[in-house]
Amino acid sequence: MNNFTKFLLIVLGIIIIIAGIYISGYNKLVNYDESIKAAWSQVENVMQRRNDLIPNLVNTVKGYAKHEKEVFENVTKARSAWAQAKTVDDKVKASSELDSAISRLLLVAENYPQLKANVNFQALQDELAGTENRIAVERKRYNEVVQAYNITVRKFPTNIIAGIAGFKQKEVYFKAEEKAKEVPVVDFEKK
Repeated sequence: MNNFTKFLLIVLGIIIIIAGIYISGYNKLVNYDESIKAAWSQVENVMQRRNDLIPNLVNTVKGYAKHEKEVFENVTKARSAWAQAKTVDDKVKASSELDSAISRLLLVAENYPQLKANVNFQALQDELAGTENRIAVERKRYNEVVQAYNITVRKFPTNIIAGIAGFKQKEVYFKAEEKAKEVPVVDFEKK
């Protein structure tokens, strides 16, 4: 075997190694991208479940709190905004607005002891609580997959592969609202 043949074999070996690294990195990025889509689908599924529960909850509260028109309108607007949102960014924003509107609705319900004692309201509230827990779990899973993808897109050598193949970091994460970060004050001394 002459030197030229050895050189060609070395070059061929290097090309095969580089191609293997590229294919492996590309496939990893594709897997993460598909995982993000699947995780987002789960988030949408549980959010739709919540969206389907809201009219029943609103109607139940309406029966007791007829003068709370603004709260009901806000819930309806937020629910419509979520249904009309097309992009992931828009849905995340609409979901936050819906979270706020539902919180205000439940605060209104706190002012009506007869409503809180209503079996239908309690069942709906339990369903909503279970759904909110599912949403939290699915949002967490979504955030984890997006984070893993973003790390892979930024790490060497997949960052080179991502650049060549057009994979970009995902910016959408579910974050706690500023109000949620405030520590509640518990005061048993209140008169």
